[in-house]
Amino acid sequence: MAIENYKPDAYLEAVYQLDVKSLEKRGIELVLVDLDNTLIAWNNPDGTPEMHDWLQQLEKAGIQVCVLSNNHYKRVKRAVAPFGIDFINDAMKPFTKGIKKAFARYAVKPENTLLVGDQRMTDIRAAHRAGIRSVLVKPLLESDHWPTKFNRAREHFKVRALEKKYGKAIYQDKL
Repeated sequence: MAIENYKPDAYLEAVYQLDVKSLEKRGIELVLVDLDNTLIAWNNPDGTPEMHDWLQQLEKAGIQVCVLSNNHYKRVKRAVAPFGIDFINDAMKPFTKGIKKAFARYAVKPENTLLVGDQRMTDIRAAHRAGIRSVLVKPLLESDHWPTKFNRAREHFKVRALEKKYGKAIYQDKL
């Protein structure tokens, strides 16, 4: 499997650093965002003020946001309820099931869609499979649920191969 399948189009410190003007310039109409350790931390279910501001900016610009999570319905519904945003649960990342569902739900094309997540093995790989652009963000917390710990251990080998071929990833503070 090609190592490029785990290489995002961009690296950011945090999801809320996705600039609305930059998204508009790139023709992005829909931002699919991972939930845990990307949009919110498990120990801060209310989110940060920066995240709330970012969601409001996207809404004002007419850019749709949808949480794309591998978690089950009740967990995702409870987590996104305070933010008033849509979600797709049981997305089965790294497969494209959830992304295809988003294409149908929002009537958007792959070239107008962006996926943001904190894991190469699930989020970035799914974006590549679906033919959409991707942004890798740093995890909000170092602690993970056990399946994520397993993925991060596997990711380590992919990161080493990517660094050997492309150099160390540089996380930007704005896209």
